[in-house]
Amino acid sequence: MSEESEDTATRTGSADHRRPEDHLEVLRRAVEGIGGSPRPGQIEMADAVAGALADGVHLLVQAGTGTGKSLGYLAPALAHAVAQENRVVVATATLALQAQLAHKDIPAVLSAAEKVLPRRPRTAVLKGRSNHACLYRVRDGARPDQDALLTGEQLTEQSRSGTDSELGAEVVMLREWAEDQAAHHELGDRDDAPDHSPRAWAQVSVPMRECLGARCVFHDECLFEAARERARQADLVVTNHALLAIDALNGGTVLPEHDVVIVDEAHEVVDRFTGAASATLAPSLVNTVARRAASWLDDNLAADLLDQSDVLGEALEATEPGRVTDPECSLIHAAQTLRDLSRQALSVLGRGDDGESETAGAERVQAQGAVREIFETAERIANLAAADVVWISESEYAGRAAQVAPLKVAGLMRASVLTETTTVFTSATLRIGGDFTAVARDVGLQPAERVQGTPEVLETEMAWRGVDVGSPFDYRSQGILYVGRELPRPGRDGISRPALDDLAELIWAAGGRTLGLFASQRSAVAAAGHVRKALPSLPVLCQGEGHLAGLTRQFIADPKACLFGTLSLWQGVDVPGDTCRLVVIDKIPFPRPDDPLMQARSQAVTSAGGNGFMTVSAGHAALLLAQGSGRLIRRGDDRGVVAVLDPRLFTARYGSFLLASMPGFWTTTDRETAIGALRRLNEAT
Repeated sequence: MSEESEDTATRTGSADHRRPEDHLEVLRRAVEGIGGSPRPGQIEMADAVAGALADGVHLLVQAGTGTGKSLGYLAPALAHAVAQENRVVVATATLALQAQLAHKDIPAVLSAAEKVLPRRPRTAVLKGRSNHACLYRVRDGARPDQDALLTGEQLTEQSRSGTDSELGAEVVMLREWAEDQAAHHELGDRDDAPDHSPRAWAQVSVPMRECLGARCVFHDECLFEAARERARQADLVVTNHALLAIDALNGGTVLPEHDVVIVDEAHEVVDRFTGAASATLAPSLVNTVARRAASWLDDNLAADLLDQSDVLGEALEATEPGRVTDPECSLIHAAQTLRDLSRQALSVLGRGDDGESETAGAERVQAQGAVREIFETAERIANLAAADVVWISESEYAGRAAQVAPLKVAGLMRASVLTETTTVFTSATLRIGGDFTAVARDVGLQPAERVQGTPEVLETEMAWRGVDVGSPFDYRSQGILYVGRELPRPGRDGISRPALDDLAELIWAAGGRTLGLFASQRSAVAAAGHVRKALPSLPVLCQGEGHLAGLTRQFIADPKACLFGTLSLWQGVDVPGDTCRLVVIDKIPFPRPDDPLMQARSQAVTSAGGNGFMTVSAGHAALLLAQGSGRLIRRGDDRGVVAVLDPRLFTARYGSFLLASMPGFWTTTDRETAIGALRRLNEAT
């Protein structure tokens, strides 16, 4: 047999086509295809992922910025999926990251994979139902007077000159687009839609709870179901953390069957699962749902349900914002009554009349879904279970509302994700305090279940490995960490005057080029005002003064600009090159002391004999410090300074734990050393 035919037989002649080196060959070709070069950390990561999938062992893999972790897990994932004929799900943090994978990283790996594997792998992207246009809303909601003379585009143009409602024009355009998508067997994905407002999209989409499912007259054409069908035909499905959480909460009925989950940006997955398992109960929501359901209820029940929105509002006003623990407080009594009334309403809404029209039946089912959501939230609040945290929130615009969230999601993730699939968690920041233990516990793994190598017999199905493949960057020679040891300890009154003076001098030395990460909007605004006054020639952009995406574009375009902001900048800005030479962190980002959920989690750890502050508050701060300081070095030729204007990073007992979570910069507490380095970088530009 010739070498060529032997190779063909190897690729096509057995049930398990995988060869040990397939994932590395796919990776090599993919990297070559994008003009890259081999990276040791990326190869180590690909080997670790391939080994975990082969052995059925969970994996936590920290891959520093610049490793190329997307290709590092996609190559072994596709090799596994094709060889085993089993589906792999990749879940990333946001819809934007889903799109990046789908349009940039995956095509590069697919081109390489089809040259190595027996066939070209099939991939699909799957989002939540409300990210697809709903044909029932599109067709049932269209008004006769919108039917002919003007297109949506023409109406939108007219609306801009004030001759028609802009919202109405957007809705017409979206309906036309959705019909075109259906006619061409596309998916009605919101990202592909014409420009529109959130209000307009709400007119052509439907929440999961209100979907008619198989009862819908347009079910056979459903755009979301078409997306699910594509996912069922794929070897690799790209989704997001929120949909992975919804799948877990709904018994694995949302995503197609799969045997592997890869969680990218895994440092965010606990928050995303928490968000998916949380709920809000507000008087305005109860009022809206009660009015919607009233047509099918008798007068007394409809009136009682509507009145309960006022009762809930009064209970919220009578209780101080914060955590609720008293089962006899007015909020709990209001929730109990609302639970009972909504249960009665659900019973009525579940019974349709024989003569009910198709449209009326659909509206009743949708109202039933909305009432069910009220019932389930009210029941959780009324129960005040130990596994839940209930609190009252207050905002300037929305007023007060009752909130409920799970105390932890480790049990949910263990039972509904880890038990069902081999799971890989990856991020640039998983070793909190220099160790994987904290993240492992948060996602449902225990330290005692960690294994080294490949044991012949796994003592637990939850066996896991932890691997840090490092970073291609030399942080110690590329960056300096300056800690303002002589500055006053931050207080509740915002950023101090000495810290502001330090900030201005550092920015002067850097010639702008500064990303300022602040613990509060108040401090960001104060810092922006101070720097504008001290350095009037430098543009200072501040979050809240414009759309963040627009401010970021201005920051990138103007090399002298500074961008100040809060939490969304800590993780969401990627600005390599000379644009960012200085990253300033004003304060160790501990959670707010009045955050009810963080308080409850800390108390639970303490009650179990642990250190609540170190586990919850310091762990939270360590993750954000790692993410924030990681904004500085984004490629091999980046240079600069991270300045932390909080002396506690050096003086407090927990300082070493926080430092161990950050990149390994050369560290100093001498301000003049940092200023000198920044001036030299500025002069060399």
